[in-house]
Amino acid sequence: MATRPRIGVTGNGRRWAPSWWCTRLALLLVGARAVRISVRHEPGEESLHALIIGGGDDIGPERYGEASNPKIRSDPARDALEIHWIKRVVDEGVPLLGICRGAQLINVVLGGTLHQDIRDLREHTRNRPGLLPTKTVVLETHSKARTIFGTSKLRVNSLHHQAIKESGETLEIVGRDRDKLCQMIESNDGKLIFGVQWHPEYLFYLPTQLRIFRWLVSQADQGS
Repeated sequence: MATRPRIGVTGNGRRWAPSWWCTRLALLLVGARAVRISVRHEPGEESLHALIIGGGDDIGPERYGEASNPKIRSDPARDALEIHWIKRVVDEGVPLLGICRGAQLINVVLGGTLHQDIRDLREHTRNRPGLLPTKTVVLETHSKARTIFGTSKLRVNSLHHQAIKESGETLEIVGRDRDKLCQMIESNDGKLIFGVQWHPEYLFYLPTQLRIFRWLVSQADQGS
């Protein structure tokens, strides 16, 4: 039996962590082994073949040059840990996927900025959080994302109140919702970097949503 690629998955360190368990299941379904990384979980000495930066608390505004906000619930220790891992895998050329907060943090590390609160920016969509795919994302025609998902439109869920404002260096916004807010980024310099604003791990039962995990594992296989 072929060895399953080891995919690092960052997140919070709590025992009850639904995102971790769902991501682990999604990766299992596409032939990979998830390795948990948090302030309480070390990944061990074996090499990682790809990395997922998971969702969670807001990113500290000081990380992208804005004033601290008492309404922002941040996790400085997690920020520092994940920034370290993002820089490491970008330098090494390891395939990288960011989910929600993870996409935002990848963008920040590469020099981009965030909207601290998007609720007042919405006109055509509601900001009510939900796990079900109730929102539409339109993918750019030229994007690699459109090839991966095999469609120009996706139905996604939404659990965020922040979003990418300006894309970082070597990143491009390739998916937007009806309010033109960023829903997906990808690298435009050949690196294997993607970020999605929604939570595909909670939609693992949809074949279309599994495609981003399948792509990640296919790239990990090539580098393993």
